[in-house]
Amino acid sequence: MVEDWLALINNMNGAVRDLRKAAPETLKAFSDMAQAAHGGDGLDHKTKELIALAIGVATRCAPCIAYHAEGAVKYGATREQVAETLAMSIYMGAGPSVMYAAEALEAVDQMLAKTAAKA
Repeated sequence: MVEDWLALINNMNGAVRDLRKAAPETLKAFSDMAQAAHGGDGLDHKTKELIALAIGVATRCAPCIAYHAEGAVKYGATREQVAETLAMSIYMGAGPSVMYAAEALEAVDQMLAKTAAKA
Protein backbone atom coordinates (compact mmCIF):
# COMPACT_ATOMS: atom_id res chain seq x y z
CA MET A 1 0.00 0.00 0.00
CA VAL A 2 1.35 3.38 -1.01
CA GLU A 3 -0.99 5.47 1.14
CA ASP A 4 -3.79 5.00 3.64
CA TRP A 5 -6.24 7.19 1.79
CA LEU A 6 -8.93 7.07 4.49
CA ALA A 7 -6.39 8.29 7.06
CA LEU A 8 -5.32 11.02 4.65
CA ILE A 9 -8.92 12.25 4.48
CA ASN A 10 -9.24 12.21 8.27
CA ASN A 11 -5.96 14.12 8.66
CA MET A 12 -6.89 16.66 6.00
CA ASN A 13 -10.31 17.22 7.54
CA GLY A 14 -8.62 18.48 10.70
CA ALA A 15 -6.19 20.66 8.77
CA VAL A 16 -8.97 22.13 6.63
CA ARG A 17 -11.07 22.76 9.74
CA ASP A 18 -8.14 24.72 11.21
CA LEU A 19 -7.74 26.67 7.97
CA ARG A 20 -11.49 27.40 7.94
CA LYS A 21 -11.11 29.01 11.39
CA ALA A 22 -8.05 31.00 10.29
CA ALA A 23 -9.48 32.20 6.96
CA PRO A 24 -13.26 31.89 7.24
CA GLU A 25 -14.25 34.20 4.40
CA THR A 26 -11.94 32.52 1.90
CA LEU A 27 -13.05 29.01 2.87
CA LYS A 28 -16.70 30.07 2.77
CA ALA A 29 -16.16 31.38 -0.77
CA PHE A 30 -14.42 28.12 -1.73
CA SER A 31 -17.30 26.11 -0.27
CA ASP A 32 -19.80 28.21 -2.21
CA MET A 33 -17.81 27.64 -5.40
CA ALA A 34 -17.73 23.89 -4.75
CA GLN A 35 -21.49 23.83 -4.28
CA ALA A 36 -21.99 25.79 -7.50
CA ALA A 37 -19.67 23.44 -9.42
CA HIS A 38 -21.63 20.45 -8.16
CA GLY A 39 -24.91 22.07 -9.22
CA GLY A 40 -26.58 22.01 -12.59
CA ASP A 41 -28.24 19.20 -14.50
CA GLY A 42 -25.88 18.65 -17.45
CA LEU A 43 -23.63 16.16 -15.67
CA ASP A 44 -24.48 13.76 -12.88
CA HIS A 45 -22.59 13.76 -9.59
CA LYS A 46 -20.60 10.65 -10.46
CA THR A 47 -19.31 12.19 -13.69
CA LYS A 48 -18.34 15.39 -11.89
CA GLU A 49 -16.42 13.40 -9.27
CA LEU A 50 -14.63 11.41 -11.98
CA ILE A 51 -13.62 14.66 -13.69
CA ALA A 52 -12.38 16.03 -10.37
CA LEU A 53 -10.44 12.81 -9.74
CA ALA A 54 -8.77 13.11 -13.16
CA ILE A 55 -7.85 16.72 -12.47
CA GLY A 56 -6.49 15.71 -9.06
CA VAL A 57 -4.22 13.20 -10.81
CA ALA A 58 -3.16 15.66 -13.51
CA THR A 59 -2.35 18.35 -10.94
CA ARG A 60 -0.65 15.84 -8.63
CA CYS A 61 -2.80 16.63 -5.58
CA ALA A 62 -2.93 13.62 -3.24
CA PRO A 63 -5.65 15.06 -0.96
CA CYS A 64 -7.73 15.90 -4.05
CA ILE A 65 -7.34 12.29 -5.19
CA ALA A 66 -8.50 11.04 -1.78
CA TYR A 67 -11.57 13.26 -1.57
CA HIS A 68 -12.67 12.67 -5.16
CA ALA A 69 -12.00 8.92 -5.02
CA GLU A 70 -14.35 8.93 -2.03
CA GLY A 71 -16.87 11.05 -3.94
CA ALA A 72 -16.71 8.89 -7.05
CA VAL A 73 -17.37 5.75 -5.01
CA LYS A 74 -20.13 7.49 -3.06
CA TYR A 75 -21.93 8.28 -6.31
CA GLY A 76 -21.55 4.77 -7.68
CA ALA A 77 -18.44 4.85 -9.88
CA THR A 78 -17.14 1.40 -10.68
CA ARG A 79 -13.49 0.45 -10.76
CA GLU A 80 -13.76 0.14 -14.55
CA GLN A 81 -15.15 3.69 -14.87
CA VAL A 82 -12.37 4.98 -12.65
CA ALA A 83 -9.75 3.13 -14.70
CA GLU A 84 -11.05 4.71 -17.91
CA THR A 85 -11.06 8.13 -16.25
CA LEU A 86 -7.48 7.58 -15.09
CA ALA A 87 -6.48 6.52 -18.61
CA MET A 88 -7.67 9.90 -19.89
CA SER A 89 -5.79 11.65 -17.10
CA ILE A 90 -2.61 9.78 -18.02
CA TYR A 91 -3.11 10.67 -21.67
CA MET A 92 -3.41 14.35 -20.76
CA GLY A 93 -0.74 14.42 -18.04
CA ALA A 94 1.92 12.01 -19.38
CA GLY A 95 4.38 10.05 -17.23
CA PRO A 96 3.91 11.81 -13.89
CA SER A 97 0.19 11.18 -14.15
CA VAL A 98 0.88 7.43 -14.36
CA MET A 99 2.27 7.55 -10.81
CA TYR A 100 -0.65 9.55 -9.46
CA ALA A 101 -3.15 7.42 -11.39
CA ALA A 102 -1.75 4.34 -9.65
CA GLU A 103 -2.30 6.09 -6.33
CA ALA A 104 -5.81 7.15 -7.35
CA LEU A 105 -6.76 3.57 -8.24
CA GLU A 106 -5.44 2.43 -4.87
CA ALA A 107 -7.54 5.14 -3.20
CA VAL A 108 -10.68 4.01 -5.04
CA ASP A 109 -9.97 0.38 -4.11
CA GLN A 110 -9.79 1.41 -0.45
CA MET A 111 -13.03 3.39 -0.73
CA LEU A 112 -14.78 0.45 -2.46
CA ALA A 113 -13.56 -1.90 0.28
CA LYS A 114 -14.91 0.48 2.94
CA THR A 115 -18.27 0.62 1.14
CA ALA A 116 -18.40 -3.19 0.79
CA ALA A 117 -17.61 -3.62 4.49
CA LYS A 118 -20.58 -1.43 5.42
CA ALA A 119 -22.97 -3.47 3.25
